[in-house]
Amino acid sequence: MIDDTEELLEEIGFEPETSVLTHRQAQVLALRERGISQADIADALGTSRANVSSVEASARENLEKARETVAFAEALRAPVRVRVSSGTDLYDVPQLVYEACDEAGVKVDYTAPNLMKVVSDAAGSAVSGRQVTTPLIVGVTSDGMVRVRHQE
Repeated sequence: MIDDTEELLEEIGFEPETSVLTHRQAQVLALRERGISQADIADALGTSRANVSSVEASARENLEKARETVAFAEALRAPVRVRVSSGTDLYDVPQLVYEACDEAGVKVDYTAPNLMKVVSDAAGSAVSGRQVTTPLIVGVTSDGMVRVRHQE
């Protein structure tokens, strides 16, 4: 499995020049996603397990930053942005989003329960039970994609 990592990276189109990951970070993530231990990766790459752990942590941090950057860019482009205050009942969020979408002429293809799940899942710890505990911004793109960000 370790020997075909380069083939896998090529197959999925990894290009270090345009990626937020270094080549080594991509190698380590590819191997870890295949269930290979850090110790085995270290042996195969001729380095220490601590170094592999550090490379993996940096790679995952870079990916999270990239996800956050994409979410930010999508939020900027979204014609609908709904501010959801702390203390709002999650059951009230769909109506807030539907009203804002109607005003903007944007179609959102989620039923109320599905929209609540999308918001709750994306908000993570910002929702506790049925209550929004951290202010959120729910963005809806012109093609109906829903994006949720914590409001700073």
